[in-house]
Amino acid sequence: MKLLILKKFIFLLSFVFLSLSLGGKNLVPKSSGQIAEHTYYTLCYSEQHEQAIWVYYKLTPELVNGSEKRTDDFRPDPKVSTGSATLTDYKGSGYHRGHLCPAGSMDMNRTSMSESFFLSNMSPQAPSFNTGRWKMLESQVRKWTNQYQNLVVATGPVFKDNIGHIGTNQVTVPGYYYKVVYCPSKQKMIAFVMPNKKLFQPIAAYVKTVDQVEALTGIDFFQGMEDSLEDKLEATSDISAWEFSSSQRKPAATKSTTASTQCKGIAKSTGKRCKQKTRNNIGYCRYHQKQAKKH
Repeated sequence: MKLLILKKFIFLLSFVFLSLSLGGKNLVPKSSGQIAEHTYYTLCYSEQHEQAIWVYYKLTPELVNGSEKRTDDFRPDPKVSTGSATLTDYKGSGYHRGHLCPAGSMDMNRTSMSESFFLSNMSPQAPSFNTGRWKMLESQVRKWTNQYQNLVVATGPVFKDNIGHIGTNQVTVPGYYYKVVYCPSKQKMIAFVMPNKKLFQPIAAYVKTVDQVEALTGIDFFQGMEDSLEDKLEATSDISAWEFSSSQRKPAATKSTTASTQCKGIAKSTGKRCKQKTRNNIGYCRYHQKQAKKH
């Protein structure tokens, strides 16, 4: 009992410190939808898509390094007045109940863990995506939490190129997912957009600016921040300012081994040799490759 009280006290201190470091400002995203506030995260629910538009939470080492066991108590969210998705929507769909606020980042106590299993916090994710790059990104964010002590995160689906719907409630299967991360102590942001499918590139290859995510989703992130600071931070995501696991860094650009040369083709409009440059080893640009077959 004393240990539990101590853990709660430590978390409260961390939360107060984070609030002070943010200048006491409300950084909850702004968008249409129904707001549902839980102890450890806040979400905005879309009845149209039967899932959260965004989930907003603050991370501390106490949250991500806890020892609480996974509960798997998936259930409808009682705070969504229109009713959230249900277990039967996902049953037999072929899609995972993909966490937006990850259970692995909410293992401080039973409440934090159990709250992460509300179905409002789930979205239909391709199995290879959920257990692949999305999982790696969640792990990377936890590492950054330990490194920087406090992070602010907003995450959710991008309803572009949607894959379809599942269940009787017609839960939308999103085409993409985003995650936006703000580090108050270093005054920096980074964002990611990933397609809902099996991915092969390192997670750093999916980095975007917060401005780009806002343009995709229509969500105003960190809307309580001072405008000049918000504009500055949301306009750039400097990969070099964030430490990635070695296997998840963006691969260096490879240099072409073929020198650029003038196309050998003859332009029909002039009857003279094409002036386009090409690295194609047959010596013809994309407009005149048919001529290569004649020689």
